[in-house]
Amino acid sequence: MLVTFKSSAAPDVQMLENHAQYLLGIVGKRLGDRGVITHAELPDAIARLDHQIEMPVGLAQRAFPFLVMLRNSLKAQADIIWGV
Repeated sequence: MLVTFKSSAAPDVQMLENHAQYLLGIVGKRLGDRGVITHAELPDAIARLDHQIEMPVGLAQRAFPFLVMLRNSLKAQADIIWGV
């Protein structure tokens, strides 16, 4: 199943459910039917994901579009949602 992350500050990011679950776990969230990473949570989420991207290239390739969305959303003070 695909999970689509949405933010008014970036194009949608789609990824397989298992990858979304893994990346959300890194940023301190759980994948549910619906969820949100609030603007206030973005600095910590970005730091956590940045730290993990030092791992093998595979994770970086999966995480990069999501990281771009996190950063753009932080700049625009926009939340990120899924399951809508």
